[in-house]
Amino acid sequence: MDEEIIGRGTWYDKMAQNIIGREKTLKRSLEMLRTEMGLGASGFPHIGSLGDAVRSYAVTLALKDQGYRSELIAFCDDKDGLRKVPAGLPKSLEKYLGFPVTDIPDPFGCHDSYGRHMSSLLLDAMDKCGIEYRYISAKDAYERGMLINEIRTLLTNAKTVGEIVKEEVGQERYTEVLPYFPVCENCGRIYTTKAVEYLPKEDKVLYVCEGMEIRGRWIDGCRHKGEVDIKTGRGKLSWKGEFAARWKALDIRFEAYGKDIADSVKVNDRICREVLGFEPPSHARYEMFLDKSGRKISKSAGNVFTPQVWFRYGSPQSLMLLLLKRFVGTRTIDVTDIPAYMNEIDYLEEIYFGSKKVSDKRELAKLRGLYEYCWCLKPPKEPSVHVPYNLLTFLAKIAPEGKAVDFIIEKLREYGYLKKDQDADDNIKKRIEYALNWVRDFEEIKETVIGLKPDEERALIDLIEVLRIEEQAEKIQGEIFNTARKHGIPPPDLFKKLYMILLGAPQGPRLGPYIIAMGKQNVIKALERVVKSQKAAENQPI
Repeated sequence: MDEEIIGRGTWYDKMAQNIIGREKTLKRSLEMLRTEMGLGASGFPHIGSLGDAVRSYAVTLALKDQGYRSELIAFCDDKDGLRKVPAGLPKSLEKYLGFPVTDIPDPFGCHDSYGRHMSSLLLDAMDKCGIEYRYISAKDAYERGMLINEIRTLLTNAKTVGEIVKEEVGQERYTEVLPYFPVCENCGRIYTTKAVEYLPKEDKVLYVCEGMEIRGRWIDGCRHKGEVDIKTGRGKLSWKGEFAARWKALDIRFEAYGKDIADSVKVNDRICREVLGFEPPSHARYEMFLDKSGRKISKSAGNVFTPQVWFRYGSPQSLMLLLLKRFVGTRTIDVTDIPAYMNEIDYLEEIYFGSKKVSDKRELAKLRGLYEYCWCLKPPKEPSVHVPYNLLTFLAKIAPEGKAVDFIIEKLREYGYLKKDQDADDNIKKRIEYALNWVRDFEEIKETVIGLKPDEERALIDLIEVLRIEEQAEKIQGEIFNTARKHGIPPPDLFKKLYMILLGAPQGPRLGPYIIAMGKQNVIKALERVVKSQKAAENQPI
């Protein structure tokens, strides 16, 4: 008997079912099942930051789809102190190291603080992707007393908090100091302060501004001794407690997390349960994105790949696909992957509308569901016109300056992607804009790596040598036919392979002119990379 397909057949539907089952076991109210994501404000948000929002929102949608009220809380960590000046920003910001990011002027001059500027970039990306959320600023939450009861409990039970931290991660700091950072009333820094005593009757924390090591650099304190009223919001909980406080105060039932903060989550789970008396939310752990050099993509590493960069070359739905198609496992990613995801979202759309068939019912449900989640469960009512990304960049490259859009549209009619008198809709125009941006910024073809039979591999090697010599488009076109016949391959099959490699689609414009327009050396390098990849897969010497 076939296993039941849950919801729309995706991981997110299964996760929602698990959350509901757990909450029923805990006998907690099912009136509202909130999810949460943390919104960073200390540097430029990268694609991994958006991943937090996308995955939690997909779970929110799945919970709604199964008949429950749910909402995503986007909690902005804008009380955090600046630990490092991100690459590309002025060195003059170093004087603000240790300051809360909402107390630092916006270096771009368009928001009321550095923190507001950085968080607005991620909110903009979330809006473009169609994510609905309730935004909560940490600054506002602390000033309005949203976490005040949890702060009091954690400070009153600071010794227990310190022992939990020590047991879980071996850090002894919080056995000696309170899990709270006051903002120094003298110098304005937050991480340089050490909270030494809590006065519960007065709701005050006594502190000394001693200094602190931040990312391997010592930041001097001003030696001021002072006190802060915890109701004023001039301080914040340490991460060893703040997650737990948020979970209880906001009644959070699900939050995903990256492996880089796994220890903090483990500590906060115990604090939430043992100190605050609230069962922590369900979790799902995901891996980090790496750049092509293998480094983690992060604000501090200076290799930030922002959602805004993606949106210059690809659609929000293609970015949603990147973030939703796999939850676990480390992945490498850079700009050159965008064409493949643009083509893949088209492929999912063809499955969704039935022009591509998938025989396995579970696989069909999963792929249809994935497509729907890429559209936040609001998919289009009819399919769009699909044009391979590389074809659009080819046309963008050869288009006459000043008339590129009209030229490309006319060529799409000529190639049969648009009917003779059909106007280009907004979707096509947007794709043309992506392609024009790509050609302005990049030259190299991003080939599709596909499996090759031995005769096809040998044919590609021969064709590479032909391309080194031939200069004329029509001669190249003829040599492809000759190379196919030489290796006993039906010419249409070799052409299809070349189209798949160079365009990511089984057909396209005449290859000879395409190869000349894209630059022979670019095509040669693309074919060489495919052959190299094939030999590596076969474990052969190259």
